[in-house]
Amino acid sequence: MKQSLLKWLVTGCCGILAACAIITVNVYFPEKDVKQAYQSLDDMLLHQGDAKTKGDQTQPEPKSEEKPQSRLLPFSISLVPEAAAQESATADTLAVEIAMMPDVLNAYSEMRARLPQLNALRNNGVVGETFQGLVSVRDRSRAAEAQKVVDGENMNRKTIITGMARAIIKINKQKETKEAMNQVLPKAAASYAATKKEEAKPGWWLLVAPDQWVQKQ
Repeated sequence: MKQSLLKWLVTGCCGILAACAIITVNVYFPEKDVKQAYQSLDDMLLHQGDAKTKGDQTQPEPKSEEKPQSRLLPFSISLVPEAAAQESATADTLAVEIAMMPDVLNAYSEMRARLPQLNALRNNGVVGETFQGLVSVRDRSRAAEAQKVVDGENMNRKTIITGMARAIIKINKQKETKEAMNQVLPKAAASYAATKKEEAKPGWWLLVAPDQWVQKQ
């Protein structure tokens, strides 16, 4: 009798453990909206001050009472009216969520300051965009001058990609667990890489596979 009861208890425990083991986190990943959110963030936080229309070389000066950084801090207010006609509500929500993260704002600030150096290296073929959403040194003969820029850029990009993964989990109304992050983070990186590939100028180099560089036409 005792052996039968013990066998029943062991079987029951194994069944419970097996049921728990197959429970997985399934986080919906809105790929199109993620790309649109990345593009909006770049437009608002990375390319601040860039001319928005071709042929218009003279941009109106901000009014004396308007601070140049006013579009950066109240991002959650200013983004939605400007992008609502082009982006879905989900893309807007993601962009706003990320823009409210202090570490992400700091990352964009550092990237914006570094952008002229990075563009010069990309224009000269020294560095290129990778399929992981990062930048990498392509011309190893000039690695010494480029590595500091590459390291700083990649650190900032990882912060942004991680912020996107956190925002996706949040809008899915799920807990930010290690399992959820492991599921979403690679997809967030791939979408960021795709966005950077689309933004790349002709002549810039793209790493499409390990040790396989191609020049964008």
